[in-house]
Amino acid sequence: MKYWLVKTEPGTWSWEDQLNARNQTEHWDGVRNYQASNNMKAMKIGDRAFFYHSVKEKTIVGIVEVVKEYYPDPTDPKERFGMVDFKAVCPVKKPVTLADIKAVDELAEMVLVKNSRLSVQPVTAKEWKIVCKMAGVK
Repeated sequence: MKYWLVKTEPGTWSWEDQLNARNQTEHWDGVRNYQASNNMKAMKIGDRAFFYHSVKEKTIVGIVEVVKEYYPDPTDPKERFGMVDFKAVCPVKKPVTLADIKAVDELAEMVLVKNSRLSVQPVTAKEWKIVCKMAGVK
C-alpha cells in the first residue's frame, strides 16, 4: 500500500461533501498539474490518502481510500488528464494543521512542507504513521 495527500479547497469540495456523496465515494477531478496527475496514475486500489483542506484551513481532516484507479477526466477538454475515485474511510479525531506538521522535525522532508502547492502528493510510510498518531487515528 502507498500513501498520499490530496488537497482540496473546502468551498469547492469539502470533507462534509465527501461524507455526503453516494456511498461516501466520489471522483477526484480537475487536476491539471502533470506531477499531481502522475501521482494519481501511480495510485492503486486500497491506497490511502490524507484529505487536506487547503487555502485558509491548511488542515488534514480525514482519510480516504482509492476505490477506482486512474481513468479519463471528462472535465478536461484537451483529454490530457484523468482522475481516481476515493471513498471516505474516517475523519481524523484531531485535525492536523500545516503548522503542526512543520513543528515536527521528522516531517521536515514531507512534500507538504517542501512543495505545499502540489495538490496530489506522496506520503512516506513513516510520515503516514507520524501524522496518523498526531491525528489520533490508526
